Amino acid sequence: MVCLVALGGGILAGVALYRMKRASNAALFSRLPAADAVVVSIDFRALRKAGVLGVLGSSGMVQEPEYRAFVDQTRFDYLSDLDAALVSFHPHGTYLLLRGKFDWKKLREYTVRQGGRCDNTLCRVAGSAPDRKISYFPLYPNVMAAAVSRNESAATELQAGRSGPGFAMPEDPVWSFIPIRAIRNGEQVPAGTRAFARALEGADAVLLSVAPEGGEIVLKMDASCRSVGDARAVVAELRDTTARLRDLIAREHQTPNASDLSGVLAAGAFDAKDTHALGRWPIERSFLESLAGGAR
Repeated sequence: MVCLVALGGGILAGVALYRMKRASNAALFSRLPAADAVVVSIDFRALRKAGVLGVLGSSGMVQEPEYRAFVDQTRFDYLSDLDAALVSFHPHGTYLLLRGKFDWKKLREYTVRQGGRCDNTLCRVAGSAPDRKISYFPLYPNVMAAAVSRNESAATELQAGRSGPGFAMPEDPVWSFIPIRAIRNGEQVPAGTRAFARALEGADAVLLSVAPEGGEIVLKMDASCRSVGDARAVVAELRDTTARLRDLIAREHQTPNASDLSGVLAAGAFDAKDTHALGRWPIERSFLESLAGGAR
């Protein structure tokens, strides 16, 4: 009986901790300006355990003297100290909620050395361009609220909560929620993917996620549509776009290369389920390595 009580208590405690974590993530999301914004979530701790961050460790960015100096002076290296990130790419700027291990004293000292200033807990410093003013403050001891915007105090917009996510937040280590208005804005669509973005214009919103699946990494898509017919039309357009890409590669007397974006997109498979258009793209480790190498 004692064992059963202990087991039951352990299960309840585990459920409570799980709900607390999910509520915490949803609470953080509610602070982001998410309307008309692309929101990205990255679980760096999970990626670190999966060995994915080891690929990025050889990238040019982390080898640059400026970044190494930043690490030395702040004692913060995202490869080892950043646990999670929620980022909103909003028309008014980029807003970030970063969970990790921060030496706030070292960060403030670094900011001042870079010509910035800190008033109480809010720090401000100029970015690489006049419209890229950086501001940040400790929302919690292990959470940084930051912003890059024309407004030098934009990070303060993350102090209060807004409405929570209007969708089920994935448990996958990397995911992105993309409203259709952002897809129709060509500036927010990466080069090489615009034909696929046009195919998605019949949807209301798109949820992308990346996670290990078996022995591979998979990019999954869930595009919510207004009707079953719209979902089927989106799937048909995506299949047609993928077929045209495969034909183009064949006309060049080549085969899809899993190490580049065209090879990843050419491997897409799609299906419709009720009012949702679903997609799946396998991602080879060589593609991640090519991304890291491209940053050198």
